[in-house]
Amino acid sequence: MGTVGSPRHTLWVVLGVNGTEGALLLLVLVVPLLVGLALLVLVLRQQRRLRERIAHLEAQRPIGQGDLAALRADIAQALRHVAVVRYDAFSDMGGRLSFSAAVVDDEGDGLVISSIHARGESRTYAKGVVRGAADTTLTPEEQQALAAARTGRDDA
Repeated sequence: MGTVGSPRHTLWVVLGVNGTEGALLLLVLVVPLLVGLALLVLVLRQQRRLRERIAHLEAQRPIGQGDLAALRADIAQALRHVAVVRYDAFSDMGGRLSFSAAVVDDEGDGLVISSIHARGESRTYAKGVVRGAADTTLTPEEQQALAAARTGRDDA
């Protein structure tokens, strides 16, 4: 216990404790306070880190309608509409090893690739497509693939 008149002595007198009881009481009161302060410091540090992370993420995201319009224009030009039609090019061949594949963007610009499989060889052709129309005549299978790519339906 502290000397008479010291703050520690006054606390013991007010609480009616002395010696070991006073030390235990002090421990019971101070330890939770220290643990609470330590937790508060940890929470505040984590909060600061989260705020910094949010600020970083906000700086990385596109802002404004101009950026959104640019992204939409880029996506529209992406060759993202695809359809494949498999078929037997010759009546004596089975297994539907021949195919026509159409790959176009939102405007219908792209290409049609066809591969004709025969017993002794396989031939591949590519035809350009602009606004849904080919630069050369399309076979019925190529037309079917192009229509399916443009509409997103297999039965086009």
